[in-house]
Amino acid sequence: MTTIHHLDCGTMCPRAGRLLGLADDPHGTLVAHCLLLETADGLVLVDTGFGTGDLASPRRIGPARFLLNPAFDPAGTAIAQVRALGHDPADVRHVLVTHLDFDHAGGLGDFPGAEVHVHATELEIARRRPADVRLRYRPAQWAHHPRWVEHAAEGESWFGFEQVRVIDAGDTQIAMIPLHGHTAGHSGYAIRTGAGWLLHCGDAYLHHDEVAAPPVRTGARTVYHRLNSHDARARQDNADRLSDLARDHGSEVTLICSHDPGDFARLTA
Repeated sequence: MTTIHHLDCGTMCPRAGRLLGLADDPHGTLVAHCLLLETADGLVLVDTGFGTGDLASPRRIGPARFLLNPAFDPAGTAIAQVRALGHDPADVRHVLVTHLDFDHAGGLGDFPGAEVHVHATELEIARRRPADVRLRYRPAQWAHHPRWVEHAAEGESWFGFEQVRVIDAGDTQIAMIPLHGHTAGHSGYAIRTGAGWLLHCGDAYLHHDEVAAPPVRTGARTVYHRLNSHDARARQDNADRLSDLARDHGSEVTLICSHDPGDFARLTA
């Protein structure tokens, strides 16, 4: 059976986090919720948060670091937490990125031997870096030339969502679920567990209230999503679909997102 570890690989305290009500924490603290899967075919990492290269040179993630105010704790990097769990980082065979924003892809260089799985649209836009997305994609984070594996949705649907089987990791089922909107190729990952499915939704939503039944969406969060989405309408449509999924299949599927400390606390309790 697959063992899943929940890792916070980038605690952040955004300057406007408390004002916008981005989290339940009174300080507006956010996490970078990553997953480490122990499978029969080696280790699999879902997102990386910030990496050792970001800590060594914070300037490489650009001016947004002043808004997000990351803690930059060496012990919080994915590579440090993999070691703390008793594993060799070289045993991370696959990294699955929800998208390539700098707070999700900063640790790629810490796992140079891993295959990096990404939606083909996401990688194409990140490589081109048109002016409107230049701040979010930081090529220094993948200057080591990762072993990219590009995917596009194909095959059967997953609870009504397009999906693609990403990797064969022994007996572990992992499917990429396109959830475009936050970025052009943003995707989640569905992982089969002994108790059903765990769906890492990346930045498809920011707070668990947004996919509650019924959803609770504050004006501040709506503004945040509009300012930080490649396609705000597509992102909202996917958030609505995730809310329906939670309502209709909550006993079969557990939803988490990247930055909600409430999700992280519940699953690490």
